[in-house]
Amino acid sequence: MPIHNARLDRLVNSNQQYLIAHGLKGIEKECLRINPDGKISQRPHPRALGSALTHPYITTDYSEALLEFITPAFKEIRDTLLFLRDIHQFVYNKLSDELLSASSMPCTINGDASIPIANYGASNIGMMKHIYRRGLDYRYGRSMQAIAGVHFNYSFPDAFWPVFQDLEKDRGAPQDFIADSYFATIRNLQRWGWIVLYLFGASPAICKSFLWDRKTLHKDFDEFDPYTFVKPYATSLRMSDIGYKNNTQSQLNISYNNLHEYVESLTGAIETPHPDYQKIGIRVDGEYRQLNDRILQIENEYYSFARPKQIANSGEKPTLALKRRGVRYVEVRSLDIDLFSDIGVSEERLFFLEALLLTCLLLESPRLDPSNSAVINDNFLAVASAGRNPALVLRKESRSISLQEWALEICESMRAVCEILDATEGDGRYITALQNQVNVINNPERTPSARILDEMRGTGESFSDYALRISREYQDQFSAQTLSPEKMVAFEKISRESLEEQIRIETKQTEPFEIFLDRYFSQQ
Repeated sequence: MPIHNARLDRLVNSNQQYLIAHGLKGIEKECLRINPDGKISQRPHPRALGSALTHPYITTDYSEALLEFITPAFKEIRDTLLFLRDIHQFVYNKLSDELLSASSMPCTINGDASIPIANYGASNIGMMKHIYRRGLDYRYGRSMQAIAGVHFNYSFPDAFWPVFQDLEKDRGAPQDFIADSYFATIRNLQRWGWIVLYLFGASPAICKSFLWDRKTLHKDFDEFDPYTFVKPYATSLRMSDIGYKNNTQSQLNISYNNLHEYVESLTGAIETPHPDYQKIGIRVDGEYRQLNDRILQIENEYYSFARPKQIANSGEKPTLALKRRGVRYVEVRSLDIDLFSDIGVSEERLFFLEALLLTCLLLESPRLDPSNSAVINDNFLAVASAGRNPALVLRKESRSISLQEWALEICESMRAVCEILDATEGDGRYITALQNQVNVINNPERTPSARILDEMRGTGESFSDYALRISREYQDQFSAQTLSPEKMVAFEKISRESLEEQIRIETKQTEPFEIFLDRYFSQQ
């Protein structure tokens, strides 16, 4: 049965429930540039796309071939996705024979050398970004870093906060109340976050080449064909323990109970040496191998399901930005690229996520201790690896519960929020998105992960061939279109200006890199 939402009742009774609508929504979407034969591109970041260091909307993630598209934050999801579509269109119009991979999981990996590390130029900040990625290579290898995903950035409406704080009878500083509310949201999202993998996971199969250096893991998979491994009930292998997870970070106990504990625990990991990383060395034969030999080089190395975020000033550490200005938005990082969408994410998916985040905010959210966190992690990994197994049982507090029963309970708890959002928007989009996911829960064969495996069986394609065929279809679609002249001129202008800005940064730089790095890490 759904959880009673007393906070939402208070909002409704005060006739101010409409204030939960129109939060800001942004997207960060990664995708690999690949050759016509599906191999990872070895070409540098295309100059026509601008500077990966300074372009506000088009950059690279780990690899020179791993593009990252960043939209501004809009009140309307449709505006966010329209901007994301425009980025795709611009990029496709500037690429020659290369494609954007439609899949989260990379294929046709020929060892680490086939995944070129991103280059950001000769400036200190550019070198720091490159060396950080070099450190990830030494620590974890490159295959894991070539995985692509979609991040949903969401901030609750500004007008909502003073009303919510008053209804909660909180007399503290508004910045502290907002931060506490975001952390409460993230804690509930951790408890319920497995539902995102179940409903939207789209990586039930991997190319065997992804595990080229981890042959001991082969026994954990079924062989689909000579080139493909599957887990028959998997939803998101990207988010399983073969993807972003690693043993070192699994030992960390990063606290999400409040901003102070979060910053302190994350800072502690950045300041604590790790024996294995000390063996790598920091600077060897005059070349940096990593930024430092700590458990985490910087905050972004911690792979988490959701992050509290604040926009950092140039050269400012993310933890300091949080301490100084509080939490501005939450970044949900668990979305696989949607193979059934030409831009990798759909409106309906984001309607569901927005309603889920609002529900997580408005429900009570007790503190988490290490034992709670262990249960959350176990649930998460179980759904990633075997979420469609009809016998799967999850742990909810002190009892066991079937995934289907709990998922339906979560959806029912979201219904009131969806109704409020629809009353504000006026077109039923949120209830429709919710009901469609209820139908998926009741029919697991409709999940993206099940549909992918079913289509692969139907065509007899390997995962690599399947993903490449879809990537080609999307390439053909975008190649047959173009941006309006006004939008094309605007994007070209931004690209030129980003290249000029990188030159300005490099030209005016006088500080040696070693001093720059020391100053960065000594920020208080």
